[in-house]
Amino acid sequence: MRRDTRGPAMNDDAPYPPDRTDDELAQLDITVLLRYGLTAAPGTRRTALFGDGAAAAAVILDRLGTEPRSVAFLADTVRAGGLANAAELPEPLPHREAAVLVREWLQAGTELVGGITADDTAAAWLHAVATIVELKQLTRARGRST
Repeated sequence: MRRDTRGPAMNDDAPYPPDRTDDELAQLDITVLLRYGLTAAPGTRRTALFGDGAAAAAVILDRLGTEPRSVAFLADTVRAGGLANAAELPEPLPHREAAVLVREWLQAGTELVGGITADDTAAAWLHAVATIVELKQLTRARGRST
């Protein structure tokens, strides 16, 4: 049987579309989502990390004026050198407030015993965050140009 991919399955408890505002997303504890989602098997914890967690991180970083390319560069750095090396960077992102926050997120990942798999998952998550930040900025720019 082919599943319709336009929305959630009939027995899926997730709201469609998601019902969290940017303010609600910004209140999520991303460190906890990373701690429990980076090394989790595919399922609810991983979905929470890549769903609400990525959206929340994007909202926060966007509000701090972070450019998506900076987050994507950090993702590539994590993939190349690992979470531990990225967490030791003096400035993982431009702007002090964003750098301090992201360093906390990276350090949460280094506390796990996940090895290369956790590093790759963190890099993929950071790329997702960068994509959402970029979409938010493009949407705003289109709104101003109409």
